[in-house]
Amino acid sequence: MVFPNDLTPRSKYPKGPGGFKKTLVSYGASIGANATIVCGNTIGRWAMIASGAVVTKDVKDYALMAGIPAKQIGWVCECGTPLKEGLSCEICERTYRLENNQLIEK
Repeated sequence: MVFPNDLTPRSKYPKGPGGFKKTLVSYGASIGANATIVCGNTIGRWAMIASGAVVTKDVKDYALMAGIPAKQIGWVCECGTPLKEGLSCEICERTYRLENNQLIEK
């Protein structure tokens, strides 16, 4: 994974630690190999980022993200299984519901 910490890096004009932006990876989130998380963004709880994705904005809890730039392609269960239309996990049987475009465990 790559976690840059400066949106406008210039070696001739270093900003020092005060100019760096923080990135937050929330509890349970998974990030695939060679993914890049642009600084200043938050990866939500239990979100899953595909290998090679480039995250340029905040990621919702339980979101499944892929691509360049990363886009949400679905929802993922806490156990890591992509959820189908019914928002119930076929593996661990957790169930979820959508509320205000956020996934919430029932």
